[in-house]
Amino acid sequence: MSGMPSTNPLHAMDLILKDDMPKFPPVAEQMDLLEKGAAEIIRVSDLRERLEDSLKTGRPLRVKAGFDPTAPDLHLGHTVLMRKLRHFQQLGHQVIFLIGDFTSLIGDPTGRNVTRKPLTREQIDENAETYKAQVFKILDQQATEVRYNSEWLGKLGYEQTIRLTAQFTVSQMLERDEFHKRFQAEQPISLHELLYPVMQGYDSVMLECDVELGGTDQRFNLMCGRELQRHYGQKPQIILMTPILEGLDGVQKMSKSLNNAIGINEPPAEMYGKLMSISDDLMWKYWVLLTDLKQSEIDALKADVLAGKLHPMETKKRLARTITADFHGEAAAASADENWARMFQQKGESEDLEEVSVAYEDVVGPSVRKTPEELLEIRLPKLLVQMGLAGSGAEANRKIIEGAVRINGSVICSPLFLIEKLPTRVRVRLGKRAKVALIA
Repeated sequence: MSGMPSTNPLHAMDLILKDDMPKFPPVAEQMDLLEKGAAEIIRVSDLRERLEDSLKTGRPLRVKAGFDPTAPDLHLGHTVLMRKLRHFQQLGHQVIFLIGDFTSLIGDPTGRNVTRKPLTREQIDENAETYKAQVFKILDQQATEVRYNSEWLGKLGYEQTIRLTAQFTVSQMLERDEFHKRFQAEQPISLHELLYPVMQGYDSVMLECDVELGGTDQRFNLMCGRELQRHYGQKPQIILMTPILEGLDGVQKMSKSLNNAIGINEPPAEMYGKLMSISDDLMWKYWVLLTDLKQSEIDALKADVLAGKLHPMETKKRLARTITADFHGEAAAASADENWARMFQQKGESEDLEEVSVAYEDVVGPSVRKTPEELLEIRLPKLLVQMGLAGSGAEANRKIIEGAVRINGSVICSPLFLIEKLPTRVRVRLGKRAKVALIA
């Protein structure tokens, strides 16, 4: 077809083919792993057909997921897509980790009721390097094709951009939930935001994708890829969408701003402790979205718990060990497990609690000194927020009233507590999470 872009040559450093690439497992076995945790596949029959074709020809599917480097740190919510990429990789298919360094200049409007503040090129490049360092805790670096969409989007001229945008109408764009709501509310929609799904769709054309992964909130963008591939004479990609992962509260989407996230670079003991704090119901969703167990294996675990053969606590501990080991190794996960058991099951103290430095002036009480003892006052709600144990002063006050806060092993039900001198070291526990505060 006229205007069809040529496929970019792969750089040798981006893709290393292994001579000992394993044969593809039977299609039914592949589907068991790939369908696990999928909220929607467009379409299941097409995916099965391509897997069968791959089995016959020996050609691996090209599977991509794109990530805009808008923040330097990733949390477990970000890894849901990466883990599904890993499943394709484990089955012998070619996965593409696409860094949206060009689309980051626009900013994904998904889930936004306002235009994103644009990042500088320096911020994008710095965040991209951080992403690469973190993603290979999940993916096999030697078997992963890493690409940047500035390779092709940065070279688009006016003519090609006009030809791309001509494939969509304004009314199609306004059908998108975020744009529709903003239009109805008479909130501004910047023209460049309308380009985002078009640019993401063009990524799939240039990479000749068989499958693209994304969250359920990315449906509109993913469908644009199918439309553009049809226009350029390619077989439209299969879309596999994963659900949004709730954070520690079990209610809202995992987010650092909501203080309900588990960062993949957090210390092993902190990661393990946070995982042990989730509800028993949420535990099963974490098993599905954050581990490599097949759905049939998870169903068997759940059946054992329901039958009383396995205690939910032991199942959750296994989950915490599994996820912690993925990011920190088996030895660190085992140590975190032992320390958690010592603290909460054996009533002992953890040996490697995370230490947090806190400035006294940030947590000082209403009186600098309390007579006649001349002791120093500390505002406990401020301390809990400073240590990351509470998301806000209101939450901290509520937990204090509930008797959920301990200082050096003693329950504190007052917003103030006293220390004798500076600097000092105190153990602070809120529920199942504990840290050491170094106040100076």
